Amino acid sequence: MAEYMRLRQICLVAPQLEPVISDISAIMGLDVCYRDGNVAKYGLENALLPVDTILLEVVAPFQPGTAAGRFIEKTGGRGGYMAIFCCEDPDARGAKANAMGVRTANVITHAPYHGVQLHPRDCRAAFIEFNHTDGSDDILGPYPPAGPTWQQSIRKDTTLALTEVEMQSPEPQALAEHWGRIIGIAATDTTLKLPNSTFRFVKGETEIMSGLTFKVANKTMVLEAAKARGCAVPGDEFLLCGVRFKVTT
Repeated sequence: MAEYMRLRQICLVAPQLEPVISDISAIMGLDVCYRDGNVAKYGLENALLPVDTILLEVVAPFQPGTAAGRFIEKTGGRGGYMAIFCCEDPDARGAKANAMGVRTANVITHAPYHGVQLHPRDCRAAFIEFNHTDGSDDILGPYPPAGPTWQQSIRKDTTLALTEVEMQSPEPQALAEHWGRIIGIAATDTTLKLPNSTFRFVKGETEIMSGLTFKVANKTMVLEAAKARGCAVPGDEFLLCGVRFKVTT
């Protein structure tokens, strides 16, 4: 199988799913496609909303002692939790990461889906997951974590695409090169370009996934909706679920 690497999913974390899910849905014009009961064994509940063919997920702990709960405590609720990539062979990609000293944190198999999650301490800034679903080489094909009919929940009347993920670090160039080696995409300055998205690395005090950029149909309408939901709106962005949502047209 030919090698490929695409952004499949961005996972954010919140103390509770509500009102975060309702806020995202109302502001961005996105619909929940699935709530995955499989995450309950990790002490989590979740909801997924498709942004075209990229999934935006929010997880929330419902019991103490979860990795997501520790993340919230450590970061004060700042930053995205996980970047999830689909590829041709998660095990091979994971093995290459292991050879770099990046440990495997978890392996998940729910046939036809198979995922390898890498340790966030070694990845730096956020978890990285590689996954593959048999029959999902079509970007609109099956993807079990998003449910059996996730494609039917895609809306494009307000939000058109998730175009960029912003990563923050005191050493953005070094973090860009590190993620580039893990993902297998050479960094161009402080940027990693995938076929369906871009990761941009910027200067900041701590290493976190700090922002998401969305292409929208009407920027003014989205920003007004954010204000109506109680979000502070400096310029073309607002803070929600620990990250800055930036909007462009």
